[in-house]
This record gives sequence, C-alpha cells and structure tokens, in this order.
Amino acid sequence: QVQLLESGGGFVQAGTSLRLSCAASGRSTSRVYATGWFRQTPGKERELVANIPWTYTNIIYGDSLKGRVTISRDATKNTVYLQMNNLTPEDTAVYYCAAAMTDYGGHWKEAWEYEYWGRGTQVTVFS
Repeated sequence: QVQLLESGGGFVQAGTSLRLSCAASGRSTSRVYATGWFRQTPGKERELVANIPWTYTNIIYGDSLKGRVTISRDATKNTVYLQMNNLTPEDTAVYYCAAAMTDYGGHWKEAWEYEYWGRGTQVTVFS
C-alpha cells in the first residue's frame, strides 16, 4: 500500500511559478520504482509531465512542459517535487502524482504503468 498526497496547487497569474509536492507513505513505499507527475484537463487524456525513478536517476519529461519544469526527489522525506516556472493558462489542469510498483521497461511514460494515484491538486493559471 502506498498513499500519495499532492499539495502546492493554486490559482496563480501567468508568468509565475509553483512548486508541487507529492508525499508518499504506507508500508509499500520502499518498493516504489518511480513516481510520476501527470496532468489532465477535461476532455483530454492524462498526459505525462515528468517522472523520476527511486532506485536510479533517469528522469523523463513530457513535451508540453519540458524546459519549464524540474522534477526532484527528497529521499529522506519520501517526497517528490515538481517545480513549474513561467506558467501559462494552457497549464491549467489537475496535476496528479502516481507511484509505479512494476517495471514494464524502465520508462514509466504511460498512466497505466502506475498502480497508485493521489487525488490530484488543481492548478489554475489566469492571464
């Protein structure tokens, strides 16, 4: 069992920054392979923002936010961070944290590769 709690979302002006946090807990936390950040807008599929393995560093960024986002992990806190800069209204979405418990090839780009999901945190960017 892995429990994920996202935080840090909010209502922000375009051009500003946000730092999202994902705190992992539960008895299976030590078995997590990777943590991913996804986002979803109504009418669109859930898309990868970034992911970071827990056993080695091989960070993958999605296309939409690449160059404006940095994912990092604090192992002492079992927390993964997503720093987003220069936000635009197109970044408005619910942002989800997810934990992958299975290795399907070492990439974890797809939502189906993650077994546990947080409830999400809303990010709204206004002009």
